Amino acid sequence: MSITYIIIGVTVLISVLAFNNQELFVKMRHWPYEEERKGEYYRWLTSGFLHADPMHLIFNMLTLFFFGGLVESRFAELFPGLGPVVYLVFYLLGIVVASSATFMKYRHTSSFASIGASGAVASVLFASILFDPLIGISMFFIPIPIPGFIFGALYLWYSSYEAKRGRDNIDHMAHFFGAVFGFFFPLFFQPSLFLGFIEQISGWL
Repeated sequence: MSITYIIIGVTVLISVLAFNNQELFVKMRHWPYEEERKGEYYRWLTSGFLHADPMHLIFNMLTLFFFGGLVESRFAELFPGLGPVVYLVFYLLGIVVASSATFMKYRHTSSFASIGASGAVASVLFASILFDPLIGISMFFIPIPIPGFIFGALYLWYSSYEAKRGRDNIDHMAHFFGAVFGFFFPLFFQPSLFLGFIEQISGWL
């Protein structure tokens, strides 16, 4: 069975359970202030399986559904016999990397807490952009698909800009570092992928 489908199923199950269980929700969310003082670093991982509401959950899981298959199949090629395991580890590390970034910034801020799979989903999305930089990606306010490498550049700029502003309740820093991790993780094992990335963009230009 596809690891992507398993991740979606587990995330939906835990998120729905937490919708109706405030104690579970509070215990699993990413809360850097508490993690620093009580050593509850498990939250770096568990928070990635929580969501604020059904729309938040649906948006993240749809994105994972559309791009997870590509990344999972490419990992099967890169890591013969170990592809599914590496892909699962990659996804879980995406959650942890995204959480660790916000931990460093907010560990002394008691009011900050975050939830969601967005950091890991950004990792999957940016791995797919590495593999296929011309992949069409649509946004709600831009109905026409744009090449993945252009979307990626805009995504990183926007995430960085909003993280510095800090004027909303969205964990933009997690999005940024999750995306960066997703792009470079495959390159660590096969640096030649970057040449293919550049060649595809050059051919398009």
